[in-house]
Order: sequence, then structure tokens, then C-alpha cells
Amino acid sequence: MDNNDEYSFADSAFETAEEDYLTRCVVDPVKRKFYLYSEQGDEKVLDCETVDQFMNVLELCRAVLDEDTLAYASPL
Repeated sequence: MDNNDEYSFADSAFETAEEDYLTRCVVDPVKRKFYLYSEQGDEKVLDCETVDQFMNVLELCRAVLDEDTLAYASPL
């Protein structure tokens, strides 16, 4: 990985941080990316390589996140 702020889903799926909670997840369907923001100010980017990967992560996000946490990027 060239950029420390950009992770694939597999790389970041099992990382944990002490007392670090997700406060916002912004979905960008055009770029197939998920921007994750924590309460401690950390930012992560999940970059999905395929449509199937993107749809699987989106399904998970919709299942576990509330409406206040999940948002969608505005199309250009």
C-alpha cells in the first residue's frame, strides 16, 4: 500500500483499537469506497476492488449502522 490512510477491506477488517468507536461512515458508490471516521479522529478508507466486494460491505453497513452514522457522498 502506498498510502497509509487507504486500506483494503481485508487489511482493516480485523484491526482493533482500544475504545475507538465508529462515528461516521460515508459511502461513495461511484468510487466504490467507504470513508470511516472514529470518535478519536482517525480516518480510514475501505477501497473495494469489485462491485461484489462493494455490495457486501454496503449490505453489512446497512445492517449494523444506524441512519445517523451512515451517509452517502453526493454525486458530482
